[in-house]
Amino acid sequence: MGKKQVMLPASDVDLTAVKYIPENIQAPHLTGVWFKFFLKLVEAPGIGSLMMNHLKNENKFDEKLRYTVIPENPMFKPEFPPQEPELAVVGLVEDGKPEERVELALKCLPEYDPSSNWSGDSTASFRYWKIRDYAYAYRSKFTTPSMVAERFISAIEEFNNKKPPAPLLISFDPDEVRKQAAASTQRFEQGNPLSILDGIFMAIKDDIDCYPHPSKGATTWMHEVREVKKDAVSVSRLRSCGAILVGKANMHELGMGTTGNNANYGTTRNPHDPDRYTGGSSSGPAAIVASGLCSAALGTDGGGSIRIPSSLCGVVGLKSTYGRIDMEGSLCGAGTVEVIGPITATVEDTILVYAAILGSSPVDKISLRPTLPCVPDLSSQHSSQSLESLRLGKYTEWFNDVFSVDISDKCENVLSRLSEKHGCKTVEIVIPELHEMRAAHIVSIGSECLCSMNPDCEDGKGPRLTYDTRTNLALFRSFTAADYVAAQRLRRRIMYFHMEIFKKVDIIVTPTTGMTAPRIPPSALNVGETDLQVSGNLMRFIIAANLLGLPAVSVPVGYDKQGLPIGIQLIGRPWCEASILRLAAAIEETCAEPKKKPLQFYDILKGN
Repeated sequence: MGKKQVMLPASDVDLTAVKYIPENIQAPHLTGVWFKFFLKLVEAPGIGSLMMNHLKNENKFDEKLRYTVIPENPMFKPEFPPQEPELAVVGLVEDGKPEERVELALKCLPEYDPSSNWSGDSTASFRYWKIRDYAYAYRSKFTTPSMVAERFISAIEEFNNKKPPAPLLISFDPDEVRKQAAASTQRFEQGNPLSILDGIFMAIKDDIDCYPHPSKGATTWMHEVREVKKDAVSVSRLRSCGAILVGKANMHELGMGTTGNNANYGTTRNPHDPDRYTGGSSSGPAAIVASGLCSAALGTDGGGSIRIPSSLCGVVGLKSTYGRIDMEGSLCGAGTVEVIGPITATVEDTILVYAAILGSSPVDKISLRPTLPCVPDLSSQHSSQSLESLRLGKYTEWFNDVFSVDISDKCENVLSRLSEKHGCKTVEIVIPELHEMRAAHIVSIGSECLCSMNPDCEDGKGPRLTYDTRTNLALFRSFTAADYVAAQRLRRRIMYFHMEIFKKVDIIVTPTTGMTAPRIPPSALNVGETDLQVSGNLMRFIIAANLLGLPAVSVPVGYDKQGLPIGIQLIGRPWCEASILRLAAAIEETCAEPKKKPLQFYDILKGN
């Protein structure tokens, strides 16, 4: 008795009384034989339920969901109040042709002369080639998509022969790549490329359909029960722009993990340190971009799965507003927290790919009423003036709750530089109920994932999943319908807190992750691992964007003392992708450290 708690309505919460409580996740870290033994117990009738209930009690799940009266009505998918229009932006017609949107976005980019980099000093500091560099090289006949394709194919074959395996792509057909490259080369020879994205090499995460490749979600069996007959909507938009789609990128199985560990095909390694994880679940997309092999990749983000690996690999990752990009043709298309988004080496390339793939589904247009999609007009004088008016929200105690002060110091330095250079004002904010937000997210994404997986698990496919996926599913099975409804009540509550914060600030700024790339335990390569402490550190700052459907971008800002990349995260108002992309471009230009060349890097444009 005496467990029942009653929450005040969100509007009555006294923010001055909110105390920040650091997270303390109680769960074992297991790999190898002990992990196998643990899973046997967890899946055993009776004892498994007891173990999961103990785990949830240790982490106060039931206290937050079952013993608490939550006064708000449930919100089963994000609902956004009307927002103020953004300044210095250009609107894009989402029902128009993707190549026309890309062309308009291209005109919004700052002036840039690719010729100076093509013939420039080879001893200059390291930089990634931009999409505009590729387009210039093709138009100037310095190289062709077909020549670049051969370099790409030989590099991927080198990766595929590594021991132990560390594949970037798990579905790859060299002849298919050559065929697309030959068609692109011919278009350039005839002087009619389809768009600036023509001949640009892109990888597609293995949970997004890209015909004729199967979509396995990095399982060993998904392609047996789900046939791919056409491209996902987002992929078809890239294809119509002339992008060369190189295959299906490796990932954490079914997206159910933050490290990128995959015992089925091999674990993708971090290009900056091959003994460390890339982060997940979009591990292959982030690594293939960071290693120079693709200018862009598509990932999915239901719990930081674009932003975490982008941060750990030193690249840019965008999670747009929920409903901004059509999810048809992806394994996670029916959820309420996931989006498809771009991973690229630079902010301007993110803008170009985002312009190509955006466009809400017919259902989301009715229920979410999205505003006109926009990109920042970085070519205009008004762009820098609109930076001056930006108010950046910072919850200092949360911001500083990181595994290494290198992370908070680098991100703090960015805020100082933004203030000095652009006049951006940092405003102290408080975000209540962060632990409740985490519980609501896990129950939401877990229940939705289990619902989509249940038919195949009941049909006998469950034992063919990896140990860590099966452990997660065991946890998800312990959630009840009442837990799910309670989580949606929390979602409405936490949305209220954030919409109140956005009355005072334009963008919430945090580190992207609470730690840099973790080491890969050798014993985890064959069996996988469960390490919820690492997951907690990696996911600390990313939950709000998924649970509430807010746009967020991770931008690289430097390195820790071990030379591992650090990212800063910008969380925006609903539908305000242009604002976070404008600030991301300013950070990239004025605040980030010079880039370090990853240990695993390939210059497929010049072939150096």
